Amino acid sequence: MKHEPLAYKMRPEVIEEVIGQKHLLSEEKPLFQMINKEHLSSMILYGRPGVGKTSIANAFAGSTGLRFRKLNATSSNKKDLEIVVNEAKMYNETIVLCVDEIHRFSKTQIEFLLPHIEKGLLILIGLTSENPYHNINPAIRSRCLIFELQPLTKSEIVEGLKRAVEDEEKGLGQYELDVEDNTLQVIADISGGDMRAALNKLEISFLSSEVDSNNRVPITVETVKNSVQKNDLNIDKTGDGHYDVLSGFHKSIRGGDADAACLMLALLIEAGDLVGISRRILCAAYEDVGLAKPEMGERALAAIQTAERLGFPEARIPLANIVIELCLSPKSNRAYMAINEAISYVQEGKRITIPDHLKDAHYKGAEKLGHGNEYKYPHHYPIGKFGGWVAQQYLPSGMENIGFYDPIEAGQEEKFKKVYEKLKEEQLRQLKKNN
Repeated sequence: MKHEPLAYKMRPEVIEEVIGQKHLLSEEKPLFQMINKEHLSSMILYGRPGVGKTSIANAFAGSTGLRFRKLNATSSNKKDLEIVVNEAKMYNETIVLCVDEIHRFSKTQIEFLLPHIEKGLLILIGLTSENPYHNINPAIRSRCLIFELQPLTKSEIVEGLKRAVEDEEKGLGQYELDVEDNTLQVIADISGGDMRAALNKLEISFLSSEVDSNNRVPITVETVKNSVQKNDLNIDKTGDGHYDVLSGFHKSIRGGDADAACLMLALLIEAGDLVGISRRILCAAYEDVGLAKPEMGERALAAIQTAERLGFPEARIPLANIVIELCLSPKSNRAYMAINEAISYVQEGKRITIPDHLKDAHYKGAEKLGHGNEYKYPHHYPIGKFGGWVAQQYLPSGMENIGFYDPIEAGQEEKFKKVYEKLKEEQLRQLKKNN
């Protein structure tokens, strides 16, 4: 007799048994109304593992009474789809086809499915942990409603655990268990909104427990801690969760929240993603701190190189140092904005002609073409501490008054702003005088 995991046995059979996802399953919400009114549509359910995608798909079929078939896009082929379609035709009934990891469907599989979805022979429920707007074929996406599932709250996890403890048919209710609420709360705390992970932890703790002198099975906080080695991070280096953490990490640095940035850094360290951490730190140093504290680019690179040389776990120390310093440094994105503005201008396709005196003059005949003539070498014109500078035209004719760089008075950029404005003013004054 094969063993079925507790998480599998506790899957809901009808929509009313689903825990969580109130934004979709409350009486006035779309999924509940769809089933209640028997107005059924194909859909894509996406969210990180353990939030209830498969549970909702099973319950959807159970509540509607429709035939239910499940495939995995990574292991199924066109033949498997043909079997489901032929079954629907043979019984002249709509079949709910649940496809796990639907983002991995091939073009051939998609093209085969589309007409049967459109005719209503199949109701497709696609399950994915990837963002469907990035990773699912538009032809499938346009024919489906898209619902995002949220991680379960701790109270919802506890509710699911209590149900498993008390259920005599599918759960552990047939055993004489002694489980206190604080034990279930500890399991919920370390499950990261993942019901499947929570039920697995409960089952492992149960299997690790001994029957006491009263013929009861106590599951204590200590049992849970001894049975479960590590919290689930719900982050991998390929899925949306990974990019969400990276995004939160960068934005926390940009926003100057050192505590949030350290939390995100810890998640990324536990995922072992030194490359992702390094890229975001360097980007933040140049994009967000920028000219307000230019030395942060060099300091960021030094910290990353130190982290690479040390390796984990010691790498966390230079990384934490540079992250906190970036958070608390003055910020300016004006260099970032300047190059973006310049690129946008170039992409508009306007004709841009380099002034003749700036053109390459290192070849015979350049002088006859007027290339390089009248160019003034700035170092021949010393102006005190700034070094050498002379007013001459650099921007193409007609663009003299255009400015891509718009400095602010943040940190060290304040002095750059003064120099920039002084040079710009003198440049325009001299050009106007010469013309």
